[in-house]
Amino acid sequence: MRILIVEDDERIGSFLDKGLQESGYFVQVARDGVEARRLIQDETWDLFILDIMLPDMDGFQLTQLIRYRKMDTPILILSALGESEDKIKALDLGADDYLTKPIHFPELLSRINALRRRYELHYSKDNTLSCGDLTVNLDTNAVLRAGKEIVLSVKEFRFLVYLIENQNKIVSRSQILQVVWGAGSDTYTNVVDVYISYLRNKIDADFPEKCIKTVKGRGYMISAQK
Repeated sequence: MRILIVEDDERIGSFLDKGLQESGYFVQVARDGVEARRLIQDETWDLFILDIMLPDMDGFQLTQLIRYRKMDTPILILSALGESEDKIKALDLGADDYLTKPIHFPELLSRINALRRRYELHYSKDNTLSCGDLTVNLDTNAVLRAGKEIVLSVKEFRFLVYLIENQNKIVSRSQILQVVWGAGSDTYTNVVDVYISYLRNKIDADFPEKCIKTVKGRGYMISAQK
């Protein structure tokens, strides 16, 4: 399950990012409305968690944008604004749930699970990604290559999902760092090369056809052999 968190408070954003990743979710954090708008438009998400008071574009406006674009992805508002008027406004604009800060993490997980169950009850959704004979199940985190199970670490799994979601496209080291290791990460870029090596050893080493490709000077790409 892919979750986009829009939260300008770095401490809260990091807390949510870490907690939800440890709970098995694929998470990305946007720090302002402009970055959130780009990610909403350019990528596919299973849940939006939005703060209301944001720089550039607030959570109400982002909710309007999501629904204006005919996206039925669940929206959970997570805000310090606890007045009934704020909750009513958010729900009327298209939010599915509203949780007031401070955050009680077990309750947040319960709300997320409830939204997920409600969404899956009404919509049939294929949560499997594939690239040739390589398949990734986003619900169970199972990875198969030609029917053979492949065990990945959390970071390896996130990295592979990002590559497959952008298959046949070149992704740069900086893009990979931002998505897999977090926006503004100070991790050295050679960690990307190290994890590419890990993935190749697990995904490609035992197969004659190689999925993961290096594009010299530009980054990496995953594609199925024709």
